[in-house]
Amino acid sequence: MKNIFDQSVSDEIIDRINRLTPNTQHLWGKMSVSQMLAHCNVTYELVYDEDKHPKPKGLMKFIIKLMAKDMVTNEKPFKKSINTAPFFIVKDDKDFEIEKERLINFIIKTQQLGEAYFDGKESHSFDVLNKTQWNNMFYKHLDHHLKQFGV
Repeated sequence: MKNIFDQSVSDEIIDRINRLTPNTQHLWGKMSVSQMLAHCNVTYELVYDEDKHPKPKGLMKFIIKLMAKDMVTNEKPFKKSINTAPFFIVKDDKDFEIEKERLINFIIKTQQLGEAYFDGKESHSFDVLNKTQWNNMFYKHLDHHLKQFGV
C-alpha cells in the first residue's frame, strides 16, 4: 500500500482531490462529492479535534475494535458501498470548497508530522496503532472515496 506519509504520495492524493469539482458524480454510493469530502475529514477530526466526536467506551469500544479495526487498518481495499460508523455519516449539504480545503490541510499536516509521530499513537476507537496501521487507515480510506468519484 502506498505510504501517505511520503510527500509524493500525499501530493498525488491532493492532485486527485483537486480534480474534483462541485458537480463530480459518484460511481457508486449515495454521497455527493461535498459530503464525501466532509466524510473523509472525519478521519482527521478524530485525530486533531478529539472533542468533536466523543470516544467510544466500554462495550461499544470493544465491539468497534472487534468488528472494524482489522478491516480499517489492513491492506485490503474497502468494498464498494460498505457500511460506516454513525459519526462518519454526512447527511446534510456541505460547502465543497471548505471541505476540500480542510481535507487538503489535514493531509498536509499529517504528512508533515510524519509516521514517527503516529507510530504508537492512540487512535480514537482502536487504541494504539503502529505507523503501518495509521497509514493504511488514512490512505485506503482516501483512495476508496477518490475512486468512488472517478479520480
